[in-house]
Amino acid sequence: MKQGIHPDYHIINVQMTDGTVYQSRSTWGNEGQTMLLEIDPLAHPAWTGNTGRLLDNAGRISRFNKRFGGISLGKK
Repeated sequence: MKQGIHPDYHIINVQMTDGTVYQSRSTWGNEGQTMLLEIDPLAHPAWTGNTGRLLDNAGRISRFNKRFGGISLGKK
C-alpha cells in the first residue's frame, strides 16, 4: 500500500439517543471524540424493519378510496 494516502483510522465513542455509549473505529473526528447520533438505529424503522402507520390527513385516504376504490386494473 502507498504510504500517506489513507485517512487516520482511530477509536471514537458513539453515543446513542438513549445515552448508551460504545466504542468504534472510524475516520470521523479525532481519537476519543464522541459522535452523538440523532437517529437511533435501535428504534428507527429504517433499521428495525417496522412499518410506520399511515395517517389519514383530513380524510384524504377515505376520499381516494371512495372515488377510486371500484377501479380494477387486472382481469377478473
